[in-house]
Amino acid sequence: MGKRNPAKRMKTASEVKATAWIQDAGRGQPPLLHAIEGGRSWHPDDADTRNRPVNNGEADRTQRYQKTVKPRSENQAQLMNAMDTHALVAALGPAGTGKTYLAVCKAVEALQKGKVARIILSRPAVEAGEQIGFLPGAMEDKLAPYLRPLYDALSDRLSPGQLKHMLSEGVIEIAPIGFMRGRTLNNAFIVVDEAQNCTYTQIKMLLTRLGWHSTMVITGDPAQTDLLPEFSGLANAAERLEKLAGAAVIRLQGQDVVRHPLVQEMLEVL
Repeated sequence: MGKRNPAKRMKTASEVKATAWIQDAGRGQPPLLHAIEGGRSWHPDDADTRNRPVNNGEADRTQRYQKTVKPRSENQAQLMNAMDTHALVAALGPAGTGKTYLAVCKAVEALQKGKVARIILSRPAVEAGEQIGFLPGAMEDKLAPYLRPLYDALSDRLSPGQLKHMLSEGVIEIAPIGFMRGRTLNNAFIVVDEAQNCTYTQIKMLLTRLGWHSTMVITGDPAQTDLLPEFSGLANAAERLEKLAGAAVIRLQGQDVVRHPLVQEMLEVL
């Protein structure tokens, strides 16, 4: 009898009561769980994000809302047009001007339309003023903290399932700058982010990797380099690339900032 009572109590405790997890709306607190309403879809631009109904369809579970990317300034429009018409584009500008986001969006668009066969993401592994030591894991794991901004932009355009599958199949490739020498990147969309942390020799090496039917976009802010100013080669390379007819150099300004309005004001005083 003593053994049956504990077993009965454990069975009772393991039973989940749905009503215990939903708070009364009349108490003035938001419910922890929301009822599933089938047949009605939600829009990500809705003001109330707490009461989003979930679609019951199995086919919709891996789908993600894809926003239509439009330029918010004249310089951003020039950048998007340059990525459509030039094989090599250098986007220079302060933080928050959409350089990385627009480049990744154009890369995903080119991949989905079949213009390229793969996306190659590269970024220098340079910390912003502090050393965090050696990172565990494989090469992708070591580079993941540095490539987080690129992953955020990709996750805004692709579903988690699509992104995971493309990374595992090599459709989206993580290419460290140190291992790029000797490669020829054909039929690819290459995004080199934070290029202000590359030396002139590294940028020259990256630019000469461009192959047939490929587009390369280099983004960075020469004013925010984590190297010594004389070591950063982005500004020097951009001045030389402006002389080429097949390359485009787009310089974004403070009025192109799409982050918090305070960012634009801080860039003017800092």
